[in-house]
Formats: sequence, structure tokens, C-alpha cells
Amino acid sequence: MLDRDTRHALELPPGQGESDEGWLTSYLDVLTLLITLFVLLLALAPPGGSEAQGSAGIPASLVDSLPLATLATGIYPRHSGLQPHMAALDIPGVSVSQGQEGVTLRIDDSLLFSSGEAVLTSQGQDVIESLIDALATFEGQISVEGHTDNIPIATARFPSNWELSAGRAIAVMRHLERQGVAISRMRAVGYADTQPMESNATPAGRAANRRVELLLRQQPEG
Repeated sequence: MLDRDTRHALELPPGQGESDEGWLTSYLDVLTLLITLFVLLLALAPPGGSEAQGSAGIPASLVDSLPLATLATGIYPRHSGLQPHMAALDIPGVSVSQGQEGVTLRIDDSLLFSSGEAVLTSQGQDVIESLIDALATFEGQISVEGHTDNIPIATARFPSNWELSAGRAIAVMRHLERQGVAISRMRAVGYADTQPMESNATPAGRAANRRVELLLRQQPEG
């Protein structure tokens, strides 16, 4: 047996044993945090691993339903709530498409104007008026854009396709204004033949290029 002096020498000073065990408490706290982090990561991981994700981190089941521009940038379309409503339009000669700038309503100019003219025909007025209900659900900016083919025009009123395309855009904009669309939300732009959709080498291509487009842009969020 140890004598009293030897036992006394081996005893820890008062409170020293408790302080030396403080590192164990810190270690357990860190370990608990790490375990919690791993559990959260496992809970957030999609079923099936990386195969269930597209190249932009979008679930594969949604890839086919998103515009190509969306997949390229990895962001969801700003006009996702507008596109289905506009796509429901069933007007011959009017098509709907969605791009990076917004939703475009494309109208064949044969529905709107006589050849070489910028005055809406009665049929053209009816076509524009048929869009009013759909436009009433949209609160952003409307760019009315006129386009022509590359066949030159030279009349007293329209010295070139620039004046013709701008005049047609203005005619559509003014009729929209008469139907209650605020003029402050609209602008008219003439592009002449600078933005063709098809080759101007064929009659069908030139007919496709003669058009008026309504580009619908959402208001920037403040």
C-alpha cells in the first residue's frame, strides 16, 4: 500500500480533472454539428443521384418542358405564367413564341394590311381586337415591331421599307390604344428587312418575313 505522502503526491489539484475534460465537450459539439450537416446533405440529395439532374441542375423530368434559352442559362423563364395563356390563342396567322426578352405574338401582315399600305384593313382591325382580352392580363411593356421583305418600295408616302415597317407598327399601336391599351406601355419600332425569319429568295420566305410582332416584356421588379 502507498503511504500517505505518496498518495497525496499522486492526487490532482482540486478542480484540475474537470478542466482537463473540457476538450471532450468541444469535440462532441463539433462531432454533433458534422453529423447534422451530413444528415441535411443526404436529405437534400435528389433520388437517383446525378442521373436525375440535367446539365443545369434541373430535374430531367422538366428538361423537355423548358425553353432552350432557359436550359442554356440555368434559370427558369420569367414569363412561365404568361406563356400558357398566350399559347391558348387560336387565331389563324397569329403565332406565339417565347424568347429571352419575353413573349412574342407574331402576325402575318397579309391579315393586317393591303400590299404597300400601312392602314389596317377591317380584317386587320378584327385580328388586333381579338388579342385585347389576352393583352389585358399582361401588365408589362409592349413593343410593336414592323418587318418587311427585301423588295424595295418607293412611294410618295413610303420612300423605303423603313418608313413602311414603322408606319405599320404605328398603325397597330394606335389601334391598340383605341381599344384601351395605355399608350405609355407601348412603343412602335420599324425594322424594315433587317431581321428576316426566312430567306428572301422565295415567295414563301418573303411572305414569312412580312409581319408585325408584339413583344411582351415584363416590368422589371423593383
